[in-house]
Amino acid sequence: MKDYILLLPIIFIFHDMEEIIGFGWFFRKNPWLFDRFPKVMNNYRGFTNEGFAIGVYEEFIPFFGVSLLAHFFPGKILYSLWFGIFISLIAHFFIHIGHTIYIRKYIPCFITSVICLPLSILILIKCLSFMTFDIVSLVFIIIGIIMMILNMKLIYRLFPVFNKPFRGDD
Repeated sequence: MKDYILLLPIIFIFHDMEEIIGFGWFFRKNPWLFDRFPKVMNNYRGFTNEGFAIGVYEEFIPFFGVSLLAHFFPGKILYSLWFGIFISLIAHFFIHIGHTIYIRKYIPCFITSVICLPLSILILIKCLSFMTFDIVSLVFIIIGIIMMILNMKLIYRLFPVFNKPFRGDD
């Protein structure tokens, strides 16, 4: 299992680089999305690449931190937390693919989601053979998933703060 642990932050950053590079261009070319999907797109009003990169960096911390801890201090709790975080990343890929299908237009997150999804599922399947599941494992898998959901909610609340210094509208 230890051989797979550090792939999580690598897959995460590979995927999020497509978002960092492409979202600014995508939002400028598709302003109609803000009117058609205000509930989702309001999170991106005042978007800047720099502000978004800060959010991605904040999101990277648990991916990298838990992966490092699980790599250097292997054990059921850290492996289970890591597994839960990886499940949340896979769900993230499915959401991006679903968004792209729904609006019938390329979104800068789709290509890496399609590339990373089967690889990520394969990694989790491989890791299943190394893990033993009991109530402690399941609790920490759920904690990992909830931790990432809460982290995403935090990032969306902080995007206006992250973006403000870079907008130039002071």
